[in-house]
Amino acid sequence: MKKFGVFDILGPIMIGPSSSHTAGAARLGKIAGIIAGNVITKVQFLLHGSFGKTYRGHGTDRALVAGILGMDPWDERLRDSLEIAKGKGLEIEFKEADLGDVHPNTVKFLITRVDGRIVEVMGSSIGGGNIVINEVDGDAIEFTGEYPTLIIKHRDVPGVVSKVTAIMYDRDINIAFMKVFRSTKGYQATMIFETDNPVPEDIIEKIKSVGYISSIRIINPVMEGA
Repeated sequence: MKKFGVFDILGPIMIGPSSSHTAGAARLGKIAGIIAGNVITKVQFLLHGSFGKTYRGHGTDRALVAGILGMDPWDERLRDSLEIAKGKGLEIEFKEADLGDVHPNTVKFLITRVDGRIVEVMGSSIGGGNIVINEVDGDAIEFTGEYPTLIIKHRDVPGVVSKVTAIMYDRDINIAFMKVFRSTKGYQATMIFETDNPVPEDIIEKIKSVGYISSIRIINPVMEGA
């Protein structure tokens, strides 16, 4: 028998009619914006399934843009996010798209930064305001955005994971969940740590010293109700 918590029964604190189409969408946008970093100049939203069919009526468009602007699902400004984005000079575009065998409430963000780099993030709103990020820059990954998260792309060689976990131990960072993804043995892999406490930015150089590291992303979202 499934055990239900208060969040399951009452739902998330949010602006809008739907936990999946507004609260979840806002959370997806906020995490995507954090992943992209830097100053964002343009975002193209590729909307799959139900997101693509109903995004205007359910306010998904406003929620996604609000998230990109750094707003939380309960932010009163969410209703005016499209106008706020326009005022900031942020170019936005919504497009219905078939993203394959994914959850019906899925969006792919194509985010153009001020330096011209394009960051791709794909995620799904899976109900009750909960989300999952399942792709970053074409790499299949999986994390929820509920915890501070460390994403490290590295060469798939022995010892890299253990050296990184040792560094986190030395910094008293407790690992809640850990996953490692790879496409081909011995080539590129991605490790993801979801932690109980925020990941400090100054840990990046220490992890780079391990060797075989190609990129590091730190995502420290503000927790709901914080």
